[in-house]
Amino acid sequence: MNKAELVGRMAEKGSITKADAEKALNAFMESIEEALANGDRVQLVGFGTFEVRERPARKGRNPQTNEEITIEASRAPVFKAGKALKDMVNG
Repeated sequence: MNKAELVGRMAEKGSITKADAEKALNAFMESIEEALANGDRVQLVGFGTFEVRERPARKGRNPQTNEEITIEASRAPVFKAGKALKDMVNG
């Protein structure tokens, strides 16, 4: 499912226009992006948790030259599914 299909499904289930559904989805995504950029965690009970995890610097290898390189430390957004979502997908 892509964004347009999700907007259509939201509009149908929420009995709202596609334009309103798209505004709601965009506001949802922007809110999560801002929270993660600020280092906050977003927890939606029953659905899951969005958070940022720190990745330490590490050694890697260039597969073309076999040269050892240093991969810099970084921050990565992650999503951990909640129990209710896992149960729905598996059952």
